[in-house]
Amino acid sequence: MGIIRDPDFEPEYTVPVVVIGGGACGLTAAIAARRQGADVVVLERDPHPAGSTAMSYGGICGAGTKAQARADINDAADTFFEDIMTITKGQTDPALARTIADNAGPTLDWLTEELGFDLEVEVQWAGLGHSNLRLHAPPGRSGEVLMGMLLSAAEREGVDILTQSKVEDLIVGEGDRVLGVVVKTPDGEERFGAQQLILATCGYGANEELIATHMPELKGAQYYGHEGNEGDALLWGQALDAAYDDLGAYQALGSLSSPGNLVIPHTLLIGGGAQINKNGERFENEMHDISGQALTILEQPDGEIWIVTDEALHTEAADRFEEYRDAVKLNLCKNANTWEGLAEQIKVPAGALVQTMSDLQDFKDGSRQDPFGRDFAGTKKLEPPYYAIKVTGALFHTQGGLCVDSQARVVRRDGTAFPNLYAGGGAARSVSGPSVWGYLPGMGICTAVTLGKLAGETAAQSLTD
Repeated sequence: MGIIRDPDFEPEYTVPVVVIGGGACGLTAAIAARRQGADVVVLERDPHPAGSTAMSYGGICGAGTKAQARADINDAADTFFEDIMTITKGQTDPALARTIADNAGPTLDWLTEELGFDLEVEVQWAGLGHSNLRLHAPPGRSGEVLMGMLLSAAEREGVDILTQSKVEDLIVGEGDRVLGVVVKTPDGEERFGAQQLILATCGYGANEELIATHMPELKGAQYYGHEGNEGDALLWGQALDAAYDDLGAYQALGSLSSPGNLVIPHTLLIGGGAQINKNGERFENEMHDISGQALTILEQPDGEIWIVTDEALHTEAADRFEEYRDAVKLNLCKNANTWEGLAEQIKVPAGALVQTMSDLQDFKDGSRQDPFGRDFAGTKKLEPPYYAIKVTGALFHTQGGLCVDSQARVVRRDGTAFPNLYAGGGAARSVSGPSVWGYLPGMGICTAVTLGKLAGETAAQSLTD
């Protein structure tokens, strides 16, 4: 896999816009390009498009949307931008943060109002870096449902999707202009031309060498992401001497069920639940750093903890989250009418759990301050029966990547844009800063659809320039 420099390449046929990758970014880019009148082909390595999007909740953050307005939520791009800069401690690219903040809301409106996507504001998903309610999610809080919407829209718009088509090489001519691609299919190898090329191959979470180099703290950690995320876009970009940054940034999960590998919703914690380790003790502020807490969880005995809730929080999660319903079906949720009974169920010291839960109630009623600094205002006392589910920390997807401009064009180290190369989603640098602590909920798919739409529109418009 690499770059083939062949300025004399003369393909048998050429596609106006080629998109590599059929996840949220690639499909959004393809739909946007088609709506601008361009012919588009999406090249997807798998038998069916899914990618990391299908493994997520499908949540997309954005500010100033019509869905927010309908829910009487007053939000704006400026506030979103400030939240990005705050959570990243000012260590992200402000120009890119501005691009995402300004365009995420209009992109969500485009999806809901023009394409008819069923996305509603998550009114229970508050905080965790967002100063407002701006997470938009599909029914069942399922990324598979979101992928279904994208695939249906792509079909309506006439997007051609070629599955089992893995791009091995990019063919490049003078001035670093992409001329074509080399594609491996079950029938053999094929080469064809591309007037505009969009990289939507996600990140490099499945590339053990890159992870070991840039994220040594994750050595031995579980990877809960798509196996095809091998860093193709980054490697092509590096071979072209493109700019890239924040390769040590990533989104981790602190709520992957063990066993089961199901993502357990943070609404259990937002609503007043707590994390305890195998000693029956809390060990951190559960509402601080939704991504980075995966590392603190991995530091606990056996690298596993329990999320402790009650029937009200358990029932609400089961009503709203498909993966949590799956966890219930697999009998992963333990329950008992007393803390002593729950301690026996989950094999933690009963005395420690009783004391931890007594302390928790003191923090909730305000008689004492939580030593970890968590603000329990607005959360209710946990009432029996009590529930617990065991989780671990894992890597979900990387956040560093190729640097792009305000039109999603890949740029060189000197800031100039490549003539016909674009990137979005996990293929591009995100706005999470240099490490794990700068991730905002919903930012992964936010950058996928926002940069995807920008890339698709710009690529289509460039055909006539």
